Amino acid sequence: MITKFLAVTAAASLFAGVAMADQTEINRSITDVAAGADRHDWDRVRGAFSETVTTDYTGLWGGEPITQSADELVAGWSGFLPGFDATHHMVTNHTITEVDGSKAKAEADFTATHRIDDKHWTLGGRYSYELVRSDGRWLITYLEMMPLWETGDRGLVTLAGERAVKKN
Repeated sequence: MITKFLAVTAAASLFAGVAMADQTEINRSITDVAAGADRHDWDRVRGAFSETVTTDYTGLWGGEPITQSADELVAGWSGFLPGFDATHHMVTNHTITEVDGSKAKAEADFTATHRIDDKHWTLGGRYSYELVRSDGRWLITYLEMMPLWETGDRGLVTLAGERAVKKN
């Protein structure tokens, strides 16, 4: 009972000073990226990002973070994700770590499953976000994916890209 009380108290203190509407909109943007991508609802995904976004997948693929227009980012994702038979990005434990005026930082844990036929690639880790407030929405300007584990065949990403091209 005491552990549960401490956990609830700690969670409440993390959000101290953050308006409920801001919490809701930050969580909405984070969710719109994952759920929109799984549903191939590219307008929903695009609506979660600012005009320019930096993505950092260097923990998984190496290289450097990429800064590009949100339209270019979404075009890239929509060019290979439909090549999977199914994807499921479970994003949980949303935590707002900082709000300073019209800027915020958040993080969340994820498990992302990608399937083609009976093959899969599943990845787990943590996302780190930076957001800006614009017209009542919190829009993502920075997204870093930090992988913690994976199982299955990472090569399915290449196969999905090839399959997506054939579908178009």
